[in-house]
Amino acid sequence: MLEYQVKHINDRCTVLLAGDLDFDSTEKVAEDLAPQILQYESIQLDFQKVNFVDSSGMGLLIQLVTTLKDNDKEIKIVNVNKDILEVFELVQMPEIIGHDVMEDN
Repeated sequence: MLEYQVKHINDRCTVLLAGDLDFDSTEKVAEDLAPQILQYESIQLDFQKVNFVDSSGMGLLIQLVTTLKDNDKEIKIVNVNKDILEVFELVQMPEIIGHDVMEDN
């Protein structure tokens, strides 16, 4: 189960994610979180407490980043743990969503 908390200052927000980004959490993120963060110019997704990401979670992440970029938002994914980062690199996630999005890891 994925939980999130949105912290914002002016037009910037940080989304603190905790738990598993998997099939069970994709609807929650797509329907609840995505519309909430579209109002900000700069979004940071903090993966520090994310334990697991499956293919559904990766697909959702690609969709979310694409939507944000299409709306001229700045997006960064930070604090990805070593195991998840290895999986992201294996499936070429930085190439898909942009190295600039993942550059801080």
